[in-house]
Amino acid sequence: MVEQALEEISRGTAEIIDRERIEKLVSKYYEDGSTYTVKAGFDPTGADLHLGHTVLLQKLRAFQNHGGRIQLLIGDFTATIGDPTGKSETRKVLDRQTILANAQTYQDQVFNILDADKTEVVFNSSWLESLGAAGMVALTTTFNVARMLERDDFEKRYKAGHSISISEFIYPLLQGYDSVELKSDIEIGGTDQKFNLLMGRHLQRAYGTGKEQAVLMMPILEGLDGIQKMSKSLNNYIGITEEPKDIYAKTLSISDELMWRYYELLSETSLDEIAKMKKEVERGTIHPKTVKENLALELVTRFYNEELAKLSKVEFDNVFKANQLPSDMAEVTAEEGIWICKALVDAGIEPSTSQARRDIKQGAVRIDQKKISDEKMNLESGEYILQVGKRKFAKVKVGS
Repeated sequence: MVEQALEEISRGTAEIIDRERIEKLVSKYYEDGSTYTVKAGFDPTGADLHLGHTVLLQKLRAFQNHGGRIQLLIGDFTATIGDPTGKSETRKVLDRQTILANAQTYQDQVFNILDADKTEVVFNSSWLESLGAAGMVALTTTFNVARMLERDDFEKRYKAGHSISISEFIYPLLQGYDSVELKSDIEIGGTDQKFNLLMGRHLQRAYGTGKEQAVLMMPILEGLDGIQKMSKSLNNYIGITEEPKDIYAKTLSISDELMWRYYELLSETSLDEIAKMKKEVERGTIHPKTVKENLALELVTRFYNEELAKLSKVEFDNVFKANQLPSDMAEVTAEEGIWICKALVDAGIEPSTSQARRDIKQGAVRIDQKKISDEKMNLESGEYILQVGKRKFAKVKVGS
């Protein structure tokens, strides 16, 4: 059982530091029921979680299945500084009200995946606010500037002459001090967090906690484009609170190659079963689209339920296979003579008129299921079904 547990915990990982410690903790659990703590921090700098965030959450759930008690750390204090990881310039400071609102939405969403009974939600303002000036100065003495500048993003910014605030230097120290306060046995994070995660090990030693946390790092999930990391700002994401039909359709839009990476990092399908499916696809005994459909059904079921997952599939098949229209299109009204690009924006299926013009030129826009090419078109009085790509529809009533 221990071997199986370690296989599940190791699945998809990019790097593990002190694997032996993790093995001992898991083995102890199966020997006498002793639990251990696994920390993961989230700075509530945005309101909603997407599938990229769930890579870590899925790993936390794996630890819960094998004796781990999760310390879900909401960085309400550190969010006021902003994690400098991967940033080429100093981040803007968020106000307290926004941070707390975002923190609440995080808590509302994570228990779609995590077991609430095995999760402790903690806020690092609880100890960092009381650390005080003396405590903060003592913290800064545990690490020197030369070593801080070894961090890749700091080094690049320093050599380029870009600004680095003192607060950004303090951020990794504060994240590491969270591990001191929580006495974490293990901390997990993305590969971009390696410097900060190792800081936790360093500070646990420096403060004499008697522990030195193991570190497990997960790869960064690519977005729908298969190139850049999943991000709302890049509009290549699947949000876990999106409509079921949108989660389903977006999942089916990923490439066949990216599909396997999503399976490994997001699915609960066993690695043996995934390997078997790969062979069947290679032999041509199963179509990649069928495999992708199963992944889409699994994801919608996880965040909603099986019934809505099946309905999403039916809706998708009706629209894309039978060329039918979706049953729940948004409906808007417009004045006679409205410019087609403005109508697309007002209907909520284009982000801007410039993007609408580009999509029309590329043949991605349809009116009443017929492609259009005239980006200067004005709509006369009547009702129209506007469509962008394969997933975006709206009904527009023009004039009286």
